[in-house]
Amino acid sequence: MGDITQTEVRPAPAPSRASRTRSGQWAAWAFLAPVVLYLLVFYAYPLYRNVELSLRNYTVRSFVQGDAPFAGFGNYAKVFGDATFAPALWHTVVFTLVSLVFQFGIGLALALFFVRHFRLSATLRALFLVPWLLPLIVSASTWSWMLNSDSGVVNAVLAWSGIGPVNWLTSPDWSLWSVIIANVWIGIPFNLVVLYSGLQAIPPAVYEAAALDGANGWQRFWKVTFPLLRPVSAITVLLGLVYTLKVFDIIWIMTKGGPSGASTTFATWSYRLGFGNLVPAFGPGAAVGNLLIVTALAFGLVYIRVQRRQALA
Repeated sequence: MGDITQTEVRPAPAPSRASRTRSGQWAAWAFLAPVVLYLLVFYAYPLYRNVELSLRNYTVRSFVQGDAPFAGFGNYAKVFGDATFAPALWHTVVFTLVSLVFQFGIGLALALFFVRHFRLSATLRALFLVPWLLPLIVSASTWSWMLNSDSGVVNAVLAWSGIGPVNWLTSPDWSLWSVIIANVWIGIPFNLVVLYSGLQAIPPAVYEAAALDGANGWQRFWKVTFPLLRPVSAITVLLGLVYTLKVFDIIWIMTKGGPSGASTTFATWSYRLGFGNLVPAFGPGAAVGNLLIVTALAFGLVYIRVQRRQALA
């Protein structure tokens, strides 16, 4: 018998490091592409259009045809020179700061209360989430009914206590505080959830060590809980600030910024300029909106800088 020649089977060459790197990069871009597309379509383009609106004198006709003349910073000059600017700025500051203080303070107190894990704590936490889950139009309409001067339940309770009725929504002295009360009620659950999660992450051994050192309840909170909760508190306040600056639904449904502009903020003023008049002022309305965006961006940059300093410390 003759010799049988056997063909040697060699394994396929392994892909090079460069090809593996390229394939990994393509896979990363494939996963990143939907996010980039989403940001471009729903964030970058609307922001560009808002800036473009604020730099041109748009009318309804030019808005459709696209031939609005360039105005530069003229719309911003109109906004700064408007008599509504100073009151709207003050109302925005008061509305934002007071809402943040009470939302954070009450949310932190509730988080400290629920972290004890007593009976029915989970049920009560779920009930506190109801204001957060309700649509804003439902919450604002409910508060409008409760604060109604004639048939509201709040004035009914005041009358039962011997106190005269208060014109919550129609008085220039009370309308801003009415929308602040409603906004605080809506924002407490968010602060509660985030701060409660932060408290859950603090090791119990830290509290045990503080107790062994003789620290009382207030000292444990101020020296242990609050410092360890600072990163979570910072992001909670930042997100609350960004959200509160742009609150529109609650104010518009309850007071429409009135009476006589007593509860007008930048958010409601921007809407009224652009859509609330027979002759819309798209340019100034967009300018006011951009002022809100710049304010939120400035606070975001401050937060990032503070976080970097804390990380390097």
